Amino acid sequence: MPDDPWLLRTEHTTYAVALAGDGRWAELTAWGPHGAETGPSPLDWSRRTHFITPADAAPAEYIPYGLRPFTGADLVAQRPGEERGVWWRFTGAAQDGDRTLRLVFADDTLGLTAALHYEAVPGTDVILRWTELTCTGDTALRLERFDSAAVNIPVSGGARLTYLTGQWSQEFRRTQLDLTRGRFEMASTQGVPGHAYAPWLAVQDLASPAEGATPTYGVALEWSGNWHLTTDAEPGGAVRVRAGRVPHEGAVRLAPGATLTTPRLACAFSPDGLDGLARVWHRYERVLTGERMDRPRKVLYNSWEATGFDVDAATQLELAGIAAEMGAELFVVDDGWFPGRDDDTGGLGDWTPEPASFPDGFDHFIGEVRALGMDFGLWVEPEAISPRSALYAAHPEWVYRIDGRPATLVRNQLLLDLGREDVQDFVLATFDRLLGDHDISYLKWDMNRPPTERGRPGGGPVEEQDLDAAHVAGYLRVLDHLRTRHPHVTVEGCAGGGARIEHATLARTDVVWPSDNTAPLDRLAIQYGYLHAHAPHTMSSWVTDSPGVFDPRPRSLGFRFVNSMAGVLGIGADIRTWPPERRAEAAGWIARYKEIRDVVHHGEVRLLNTPADATCGIQYDEPGGARVVVTAWNTGRLDGAPLVPGRPARLRLRGLEPTARYVDTASGVAYSGAHLVHSGLPFAWTERYDAELVVLTEE
Repeated sequence: MPDDPWLLRTEHTTYAVALAGDGRWAELTAWGPHGAETGPSPLDWSRRTHFITPADAAPAEYIPYGLRPFTGADLVAQRPGEERGVWWRFTGAAQDGDRTLRLVFADDTLGLTAALHYEAVPGTDVILRWTELTCTGDTALRLERFDSAAVNIPVSGGARLTYLTGQWSQEFRRTQLDLTRGRFEMASTQGVPGHAYAPWLAVQDLASPAEGATPTYGVALEWSGNWHLTTDAEPGGAVRVRAGRVPHEGAVRLAPGATLTTPRLACAFSPDGLDGLARVWHRYERVLTGERMDRPRKVLYNSWEATGFDVDAATQLELAGIAAEMGAELFVVDDGWFPGRDDDTGGLGDWTPEPASFPDGFDHFIGEVRALGMDFGLWVEPEAISPRSALYAAHPEWVYRIDGRPATLVRNQLLLDLGREDVQDFVLATFDRLLGDHDISYLKWDMNRPPTERGRPGGGPVEEQDLDAAHVAGYLRVLDHLRTRHPHVTVEGCAGGGARIEHATLARTDVVWPSDNTAPLDRLAIQYGYLHAHAPHTMSSWVTDSPGVFDPRPRSLGFRFVNSMAGVLGIGADIRTWPPERRAEAAGWIARYKEIRDVVHHGEVRLLNTPADATCGIQYDEPGGARVVVTAWNTGRLDGAPLVPGRPARLRLRGLEPTARYVDTASGVAYSGAHLVHSGLPFAWTERYDAELVVLTEE
């Protein structure tokens, strides 16, 4: 192994890579805080190779089947009709300081080169990894597996895996598994990341505590389609994570001269446990958002839960007037605004306003909303098409289909083949027309069904189509067009709730919708998991009527507002039914949110306890400022210690200056930082007082 590995440095961490195996592969030698690269590699398993090859035991960064036949390869390639396998050699490296690295390997016999790419993202502790595969011979190659990267985790006693699981309406539930030996895999073949698993994983050493000063490693795949993430606790004790695309066709064809670029895998490290790792991801997502971070996320009212498909101008304006009085800044008309949309059986694809719903004209209606002091937005589902629509009558060939096989309706709709350029052009023209002809400043992009009969008759041999990648490319092309052609428009991403939330989407949208479930206690658990992986400024959350349709357990209006204020505040209730005192209370919460949303969206987040605890909360530290914002909830029973006189529940804060003085801006009570960290912030919960927003100012 060379004495001088290649080093990549982030703000606080070092990632060290060296050649090994006589130059046949690259290995990770260190990953951790600055200085971790000095000393023998903690990942060297070179002597533990009984009955396997040295490559199978190596902490290889990326290695093909052929060199690594037993314990899991990252690349499986072959010439059609020949044996699988790649036996490559190192051909060169290029490095730009300690920020980027490119390592190239080639198999001249097969006709393949692989370029391993690394990029340290400035201002973060994230390293991006991806691979470029090029067919250099005169014969096409068949790629059965082509992962983005493999990540070796320096653990000593097995791995504690933390990941996000669920189903529709139960997304982002934090789940943990101890893996001492064997394989754990998460995947989606639904054409989107899916509700069941997020393409995100955190890994800790089982020998360390789960929280506190615990080295914690994380990966997240930037891909909007089919994916897998596989963790192997290998013989000898090594833990290795592989992640990448899953081709719909089972394999893809790489033509002579063509290059396939894999999705990027973001790799993160924190010495401060899962909570610290969450802050690393939050900083990275603020970098992805870029200059759009400077735009406040406006308080939204969405009319779906109030009116459903029954959209007419008079009712919508009644709702808009009430929402404006309460302080909403944005009014969004959801499903039902276009022709044939009296229910979910028609209309999708015919994206023009229904004249009967807006008798004075759509622009007049928008003008009335804007006259109330609010921006205007619309719901769209551009990938969907109804069989009874005019679009389907004109272009039945635009849907995914397999000749001679029946089509499956999901939600009474089919799915457009967005990988087709003509379909992309139709969607682009639709958006340009809507946003060019009307004063619309917000779009909610929904996607409510996965592809089923995923075929494209006449599109050529199956392995040449790569339908999943084509759909993702079309989706991203449309989002990129929205960003460049209509930069003033705020874009919300949604896929039946949280089925398409990953870094490619987050880089191109302003907010996302984590779940269709807004029931207060369910939503608290969903958001708790979400914030482990994603930043508050991306998390749209609504106050809806309680009890909810998913979870009948009642909670106060304050609980629902504080819940939604933990991210980007919205309201989705039928506010026509709210009495004046409830509307006044809502107006007060909205005004308080506007005062602190910059801290919520830009601040350093600390997750305090869990929704399984009787009291939990989120702490937001103002960057470079003096404010600490705490959102807190009571989720447990109201008997026992919290009701004993003088014994309020307490929520211990973290990361405060012990000798500093912090004053509650509402009550005027002062605390030392040591008191807030050691004893905690007190809350005297009652049946009606079950949540609070506290703003502390450092003096």
